[in-house]
Amino acid sequence: MALADLTDWMNEFGRPGYVWYAKRLSGNDTLANKSHQAGPYIPKDFLFEMVPSINKPQVLNPDAFFELYVDSHPDVKTIRAIWYNGKLHGKTRNETRLTGFGGAQSALLDPDSTGALAVFAFRPETETTVAECHVWVCGGEGTEADLVEERLGPVEPKIPVIWRPGVSEPQADLFTRPPPARASCWLQPDEIPADWLITFPTGREIIAKTIELRSATGMNADVRLLRRRTCEFEIFKSIEEASWLPKIKEGFHSIDGFLGLANTILQSRKSRAGKSLEYHTASILEEEGLTPGTAFVHNPLIEVNKRPDFLFPNVAAYEDSSFPAHRLRMLAAKTTCKDRWRQIINEADRIQTKHLLTLQEGVSEPQFREMTEAGVRLVVPSGIHDAYPEAVRPHLITLEEFIGDVRTA
Repeated sequence: MALADLTDWMNEFGRPGYVWYAKRLSGNDTLANKSHQAGPYIPKDFLFEMVPSINKPQVLNPDAFFELYVDSHPDVKTIRAIWYNGKLHGKTRNETRLTGFGGAQSALLDPDSTGALAVFAFRPETETTVAECHVWVCGGEGTEADLVEERLGPVEPKIPVIWRPGVSEPQADLFTRPPPARASCWLQPDEIPADWLITFPTGREIIAKTIELRSATGMNADVRLLRRRTCEFEIFKSIEEASWLPKIKEGFHSIDGFLGLANTILQSRKSRAGKSLEYHTASILEEEGLTPGTAFVHNPLIEVNKRPDFLFPNVAAYEDSSFPAHRLRMLAAKTTCKDRWRQIINEADRIQTKHLLTLQEGVSEPQFREMTEAGVRLVVPSGIHDAYPEAVRPHLITLEEFIGDVRTA
């Protein structure tokens, strides 16, 4: 589909009466890891809002049917929304899903869609009308996802975005959520440094606060990375609320003023998301005893105009033709890799195997083979391995294993 088609789609369904639910498809959503879930996961609270007739705890597995249009491909199916509530009836399951897509021929279940950004535009069920949903599964080597994120802000694995056109700006409903329990990293207003409310903190400053709240004690690198990513996002949202919510409540005297603030917030989110994984990785490498500049370099300049995210051990070794190439390593850090893994193939000519750290929840087997044939080796935190196909899992390495390999290279 052309980008013009996606723009028309966003304009058509980005109006009052629809509610958007945007997520990165995981291997459990598609058929990539053969989990046989047969449909994308949708949180209970959200699906109850869209299809309230299935919120019947007294009934075993209540369901409802409605039309779902995958406009990006195109495809239309009569979909079943179901609450698997067996846990309330002496069994174990308690989750909501959409089913009835017809297998891997659906773009939503196609293993190759794993990692893709999918936008569900729901027209909620009412007392007199059934629900309806229009879906766009982004392709175009990342260009379509970029266009959607221009409107919604970053959509990362495990962090879906909800937008209610005409009711709130994209993601603005975050401001109305009550702060999480103090066991989380949410900062109360009196815990936020005063200068952060004047000038929004940099990504590195937020990472430093994250490390303060989630130290390295007793955790391996994989657990540490995932816990800190969650913590960092909570810190970021709490600062964002303290910084921008008062201005929102003051109101606006012009549309330009409103749009200007909304754009500032979205750009702030994109900036955080763009470097977050790199900053966390750099901190963990240091904590693991790797000295910056000696054992690794972050964003070095090599070969005139190439900048890998991480180079091991250092630039001097890389540029020394007598230094054995098999002892060199490079690591790219990309939150999602479906449309962007090819960007790293030419980042370091002397290094045959390019390691790629990602938080994407699964890839299809064909795409994994393509990556492998291109010399890309996936580094995936151990807590995400189950989202990958069984045939792929043995070939993944954890961040902990990668660090061990660097030490012995």
